[in-house]
Amino acid sequence: MALVSLPYKLLSPLLAAMTATMSLAGESRLVPIEARLDSIDVLSITHAPSSPEATVTTRRALARGGCPPETYALTDSDFGPGQYVLQAGFEQGESAAISFSLPAQAFPAKLDLAEILFATFNATVQTTTEWSIRVYSGTPDTGVLVASYSSDDVTLPHLVMPPGTNGTIIAFGIDPSDPKQIYIPDNGSGEVTIAFRIDAHNAPGNPCLAPPNENMNAFPTTDTSGLQFPGGNWLDLVDGAFCVCGSGWKSFQQLPSLCRPSGDWVIRATLTPFDCEAAMGACCNSDGTCDDLTASECAVVEGDYQGEGTACADDQCPEPTGACCVSSTGECVDASEALCDAFSGSWLIGQACADVVCFPIGACCLLDGSCVPDSTPESCTAFDGTFQGDATECDVVECPEPQGWCCTKSGDCFELTEATCNAFGGSWGGIGSGCSDADACEESPDCPGDTTGDGVVDVNDVLDVLANYGGSGSNGDADGDGDIDVDDILEVINGWGDC
Repeated sequence: MALVSLPYKLLSPLLAAMTATMSLAGESRLVPIEARLDSIDVLSITHAPSSPEATVTTRRALARGGCPPETYALTDSDFGPGQYVLQAGFEQGESAAISFSLPAQAFPAKLDLAEILFATFNATVQTTTEWSIRVYSGTPDTGVLVASYSSDDVTLPHLVMPPGTNGTIIAFGIDPSDPKQIYIPDNGSGEVTIAFRIDAHNAPGNPCLAPPNENMNAFPTTDTSGLQFPGGNWLDLVDGAFCVCGSGWKSFQQLPSLCRPSGDWVIRATLTPFDCEAAMGACCNSDGTCDDLTASECAVVEGDYQGEGTACADDQCPEPTGACCVSSTGECVDASEALCDAFSGSWLIGQACADVVCFPIGACCLLDGSCVPDSTPESCTAFDGTFQGDATECDVVECPEPQGWCCTKSGDCFELTEATCNAFGGSWGGIGSGCSDADACEESPDCPGDTTGDGVVDVNDVLDVLANYGGSGSNGDADGDGDIDVDDILEVINGWGDC
């Protein structure tokens, strides 16, 4: 029976042929195995290096969401139930590790928790795995070993898993109250490595010749979404006569392609940085002022971040430029404020000539509803008009019908057009009048027959009545009954003369 799929340790052609022959007798070379873990336990270990005993609990893993910022992992697994690949060719004495970068201000970082997922596949027996955790400053091949703890089943328990297909997370942490914490310095690389080693399998094989029995051992796992970080996943390979994948620490990137696992190790670490505040630097504002902010804070205010470690005190920010409108030439020049002032220009801070119109010309709508073409904003404002914008034209712009105050008989005031006010039977105050005017809706002096409101009852009032004769409304209504008829003529005659 030929090999199916390929393990991360490829045998020589001769050994492969021997293994194929052995498989006929049921002793096939083990390969990575994809399995579904329907439930995952957590072996939670709070180790107190200063105490002779460790605190150990076992609990069921819960579904987890995104990791907090201080948690580092290369896998996209949430460490919950799902599909995983058991690296069943993993030998006794080998280590699985991930390395990752920390910002400079994080060192010396304190390790709070390190986790790895082990699994069994159709195990026929209860398995016991002896393990170690190792922490490096730097990558494991060239870095410095900072801490190492091994299970002894006294202070640190071995990993014991029941028969069947199961998953267990080893979650190793140091008691926060213990004086012996794991602090990781920066060896100059900015890297940290977390490694887990299998010190003794439940049923070890012969390295590279007779691999561990897949039904009698627990193995570390990789995810099923593909290898995303070949340079950050590591394998510490044992040496042997038929071990053709190499020996010692190798990143997945350094492994021969036929020896390389297909996913990232299901390992993660939670660390507390020495300085959890983001680095600050000079943030140059558009007006030339400077504030010492973090990069994210600078982005919020749309400033120009000068980099970590820079400071406003060092005059990091250049003199700001803006659009300078030069009335003497009708041109716009992007310049500093000082230069713009020297040429009597109008400086627009934070704006560029490409985005502004210095000298707009367009339509101007006056209060009476008429439109004046080719106006400047200044000339339009001088005549109480409303400038319609640059390049607008009167034959396109619709100027609003003029409004004025409109008063009800009870004295309430509204700003309406004359036509609308008349339709309601109100008293209109004229173009441009408003309810805020001092004389808006003032009661007219008692002057019967004075329809024009000029304080005199004369021929103008007669003409006003005749002009509106037969209609309704306030205009020409001398007696105030809402109808313009002969009674209004009589009211004017009776009130003839000065009021």
